[in-house]
Amino acid sequence: MKLPELITRFVDTQNTYDSEAYITCYTETAIVHDEGKTHTGKEEIKAWIEDANERYRSVMKPLQYEESDSKGVLKAEISGTFPGSPIVLKFHLGLKDGLIDSLNVTE
Repeated sequence: MKLPELITRFVDTQNTYDSEAYITCYTETAIVHDEGKTHTGKEEIKAWIEDANERYRSVMKPLQYEESDSKGVLKAEISGTFPGSPIVLKFHLGLKDGLIDSLNVTE
């Protein structure tokens, strides 16, 4: 599947557990909603992804991507060290200036 460069980088940095590169996908004021919690700004997002990587060791396999205007939805199979693995999740992305400005992870 051909993905936009930003989304490819988002997936690749997740799958290699590279939190430094992962946060370069986000704007300075980005907001992430996941597991009932909100993480605002690159510092909080970096702490969130490092914690998630350590706890779940998840790998993302893109299944579908749709983009319209400044929004994108990535549907991906996520496997890792969590109950029910693998699971299909949707990553609802708000895009701004070629970066992710918001992310909401849903089932």
